[in-house]
Amino acid sequence: MPKYETTRRVRHSPEQMFALVADVEKYPQFLPMCEALSVRSKKERHGLTMLIADMTVGYKALRETFTSNVVLKPAESVIDVSYVDGPFRYLDNRWHFEAMEGGGTAVHFFIDYEFKSRILGAMMGAMFDRAFRMFAEAFEKRADEIYASPSA
Repeated sequence: MPKYETTRRVRHSPEQMFALVADVEKYPQFLPMCEALSVRSKKERHGLTMLIADMTVGYKALRETFTSNVVLKPAESVIDVSYVDGPFRYLDNRWHFEAMEGGGTAVHFFIDYEFKSRILGAMMGAMFDRAFRMFAEAFEKRADEIYASPSA
């Protein structure tokens, strides 16, 4: 039942941040503990893109792979992630990108999850909690690298 929610203000546009988070196959290049990510399927319909993706996360000797359904909603500046299969009882994740007055974006990140196994939850729970707390920072750093930090 761990939950984590944060809002980070970044210099980049909502469209840039949406594109960065939507490019899931690049996650292993910069996301803490993400060892692999592959997209099983991709469908586009009514302005939405739906992905089924497998993500492998690891820390030291522990490895877990889980499958999620990722729905990209560019018109709403929202990315919804729901759990399909793996070590969780459930996992719900949402990104929302809101334009700020004067430029930049408020990036809203929310995740709620629970492991199926209490033992696995005890072993991996602290690691996942730490990883989720680092995600927003990792995406901001990646945006600065890709979009080149604008000069003040």
